[in-house]
Amino acid sequence: MSGTSVQDFGWEMDLDEDCTERLLDGRLEITDELAGRLQTTLGVPASFWQLREAHYRKDMRRIAESMPSDVAKAWLRDLPVKDMARFGWIEDHVDTTLRLAECLRYFDVPSIDSFDRRVDRLLGGAKLRASASFKSNPASLTAWLRKGEIEAELTSCESWSADKLLASLPELRRLTLLRDPKKFIPQLKAICAESGIAFVAARPPSGCRASGATKFVSDDKALLMLSFRHLSDDHFWFSFFHECGHLILHGRDGVFIEGEPHDTRAHEDEANLFAEKALIPDPWHGLLTKLPARRDEVIRFAVRVGVAPGIVVGQLQHRKRLGHNYLNYLKRRFTWV
Repeated sequence: MSGTSVQDFGWEMDLDEDCTERLLDGRLEITDELAGRLQTTLGVPASFWQLREAHYRKDMRRIAESMPSDVAKAWLRDLPVKDMARFGWIEDHVDTTLRLAECLRYFDVPSIDSFDRRVDRLLGGAKLRASASFKSNPASLTAWLRKGEIEAELTSCESWSADKLLASLPELRRLTLLRDPKKFIPQLKAICAESGIAFVAARPPSGCRASGATKFVSDDKALLMLSFRHLSDDHFWFSFFHECGHLILHGRDGVFIEGEPHDTRAHEDEANLFAEKALIPDPWHGLLTKLPARRDEVIRFAVRVGVAPGIVVGQLQHRKRLGHNYLNYLKRRFTWV
């Protein structure tokens, strides 16, 4: 599949996007009919895929059955399994062994100990945004981040370039004017991919309080992930540019997760300032600090800057020039479908 995009592979296999992703990440069982399609598409005999599928399922079940049931059940209770199944991240199974095997496959680990080490590596070095009110269940946060990793693996990108990302900021800012995520998310993904960024929007499972995250999934590809947690345009776009700030300013310096308490305030202050200037560039900052807190003035200013009015409202509220209940109707609200 070298040089072939996921979309092109799905088209050649005559599979929709969901089935293609499920096939590539191991959720979709390779039936005899599907093995035949793989043979036609990739030129590898169907018998190879059938044998591979049988060994894979057998090994996953063997690993799951080898674990003490009390340990397995305690781990599954800690994971947001219901949401993971509801969101389509894993296949839903009533049988505990099959459910355990499915979760091990999802996290790409051979044991619960390996999962615990993954959590320690991931969160031990995270620069978490200071917010003592919101603390995630580490297992739920890891499940959400794993979804980002899986999606990033399936995303075709150019090589990472901070210069390209900086040059694309005006184009990205213009996307704030679009109301419908179905319109701006595809454009956002395409622009990010040109800079070597896999952009992923994924609903947070229960127990996950993260708004956004960035990490490098390879030497030349970064993951920028948002949860739409606050379901308003000002929070979404500020979080997006905040994460862009981490990538540009801090590069490969660990994992950054927005929405969690941590003591590395300097990195967060820098990313916050970057987001503010990306949304409302320097020439307009002086006017923003003097802007009258009136609807017409806010809308007029937003039009001149080229951003959505809700973003201006959010910035004024952050600067305590507007009450948090004032002019909120100018913000656009989103819902998960």
